[in-house]
Amino acid sequence: MSNRISILVIEDDKDISNMICDLLKQNGYNAKPAYSGTEALTVFDTETDLILLDLMLPSLSGELVLQEIRKHSNVPVIGLSAKSDKASTINLLKSGADDYIVKPFNNDELLARIEAQMRRYNQALSIPSENNKLIYKDLSIDTETYLVQVGDTPISLTKREFLILELLMRYPKKVFTKSNLYEHVWNDEFLGDENTVNVHISNIRSKLAKANPIGEYIQTVWGIGFKMSE
Repeated sequence: MSNRISILVIEDDKDISNMICDLLKQNGYNAKPAYSGTEALTVFDTETDLILLDLMLPSLSGELVLQEIRKHSNVPVIGLSAKSDKASTINLLKSGADDYIVKPFNNDELLARIEAQMRRYNQALSIPSENNKLIYKDLSIDTETYLVQVGDTPISLTKREFLILELLMRYPKKVFTKSNLYEHVWNDEFLGDENTVNVHISNIRSKLAKANPIGEYIQTVWGIGFKMSE
């Protein structure tokens, strides 16, 4: 499993796309191209860490692609466009983009903006912790003592159940696929045994429900995986 940041490059000009993808790969990123708005929505998945989005796309405009992505993901998006007027910039940012860069751009500036967005995104995902404690709603876990509590009620989890819950709580807005969870918790390649992850998620939910029957903690995102409930 690669720990490199994965960037989706949505750009219909293949020469520009190839140039950007080569630049990203040379600087340690995984780069995946998409050449139209519809293709971008097809290949976008939870493995995507950041999007470079051209606005002038065939079949579906960059603005519409952004609207669709924002319905279910907070992944950082940097807009790419030849438009340099303030109105275009403001409209893109209001639509949900995190940053905007005008073509032609300096390669070092693009890399700097990517680094800045990843720093901000990772900081936003991390839950502030005190004394090694992660808190979500009335659920808390201590990563040193392995104490898990719902309110004042202690919960007994196995080591792998604890690691799954810790990962979900550290990144509550991120949807983790079953392969994500398996590879992080078991430190092994996922070979398609979804039942192993399902059983552990079911056990965690059951134990939390005994302490708070009306609490909702882990949400199933159908066809994708799991995240903390909103």
